[in-house]
Amino acid sequence: MNLRISRTIALGLLLAATAEVFSQTPPRPPNIVLVLIDDYGWADSGCYGSVYHRTPNIDRLAVRGMRFTDAYAAAPVCSPTRAALMTGKHPARLHLTDWLPGRRDLPAQMLSRPNIRQELPLEETTLAETLKSAGYATAHIGKWHLGGSGFAPEHQGFDLNIAGDHTGTPLSYFAPFRRDGRSMPKLEQAPEGQYLPDRLTAEAEQFIEQHRGQPFFLYLPHYSVHIPMKAKQELIAKYRTLPAPSRGQNNATYAAMIESMDDSVGRLMRKLEQAGLSDDTLFIFTSDNGGLSVKEGADTPATDNAPLRDGKGYLYEGGLRVPLIVSWPKRVKGGGVNPTPVYSADLFATMLDAAGLRSATGTDGLSLLPLLTHTGSLGRQALYWHYPHYSNQGGKPGAAIRAGRYKLIEFYEDRRVELYDLQKDIGERSDLAPKLAKKAAGIQRQLDSWRRDINAQMMTPNPAYKPERPRERNP
Repeated sequence: MNLRISRTIALGLLLAATAEVFSQTPPRPPNIVLVLIDDYGWADSGCYGSVYHRTPNIDRLAVRGMRFTDAYAAAPVCSPTRAALMTGKHPARLHLTDWLPGRRDLPAQMLSRPNIRQELPLEETTLAETLKSAGYATAHIGKWHLGGSGFAPEHQGFDLNIAGDHTGTPLSYFAPFRRDGRSMPKLEQAPEGQYLPDRLTAEAEQFIEQHRGQPFFLYLPHYSVHIPMKAKQELIAKYRTLPAPSRGQNNATYAAMIESMDDSVGRLMRKLEQAGLSDDTLFIFTSDNGGLSVKEGADTPATDNAPLRDGKGYLYEGGLRVPLIVSWPKRVKGGGVNPTPVYSADLFATMLDAAGLRSATGTDGLSLLPLLTHTGSLGRQALYWHYPHYSNQGGKPGAAIRAGRYKLIEFYEDRRVELYDLQKDIGERSDLAPKLAKKAAGIQRQLDSWRRDINAQMMTPNPAYKPERPRERNP
């Protein structure tokens, strides 16, 4: 074989190899499933310590992925956390810091709330918009609570919206899903007595089936386990026969709601497995705030967040710390437990990172992939909360910062601070501020600097303020 023929053959082989490389389609990005539970407490799952609630599917998800012990909601109430999930920005930066439309000012309140945004601004680039532009099919199935007409999920990047509107509670947990002449979006037709979590799950299963051939983003924010407490009667009866402590988690209706919600998680996991998509699906399970631990409507308190203090509506751990489980068998080793403090806005960056996309500028969250894949740390110094509102549950307006093992809470009425060592005192029972005054002052300055940096809205004196007399105070 002469030199010219050899060169011709070599060139042909090189061109063939190059053509094969360029003809290969890029790898398909992972599917993403985000399940957000409403008012679900940190200690409400078996894998987080509950002995009364039955959560075999949530527990199985934890075995398949990584469970975070120190995960936090972006706020102690729902709408701000949902806004943080959709944008990766802190609620204070968005000026959306309370549930919508929010609690009105009352004469018994010393301070007046700031004027907050009443919807997720259209100028924000949402998670759904970013994923949709990258070729993802996008679906919102469940509770939205980030604005109504003109600001609904279909105006924020979702191809499909089922059941999502401006409201924070379902029109009904059992079909027909309507009240006062109004129906929940795309749930106008439903078998009599159908349970809402079952219907939302069926819609999610159908979306997975229809889009199994392309990457998809399924956002399933359940209305469960928010009040009003409504569950299947046979499940309520079951929990009433189970042994339960006189104090602590013992609400049979709430436990029954949890079992139906857990069944929904199991159905989604099985659907992904049957479709051959489980290994390359990023599956995230979390809550929008802590569990409801006070009397608010019939059949409440819903739960007990012990060993954490208080619950929804409070800046103590029971109102902020939430479950977070992340499964992605292709990338995340199962059975991991991570104590790194993380929060809701991090999930925005995490999902985009998993999809190979960049976060928009000005976001506050960090990608958790280094933690999930054991390739690095976050390097973050602190987490912050700003809640310039009085909550329906009795929480007072204030701010909080977690810096390492220490957490400081500042109350806006009198600028009083409390300091806790969460490593030794997860229940926040021993206030160290008087003993560690210098440390408390330094952390408070850090919190104040952060508020200024993000232009946080502050409260003003309430001109109609009339202090309650002791006998008028609601216990």
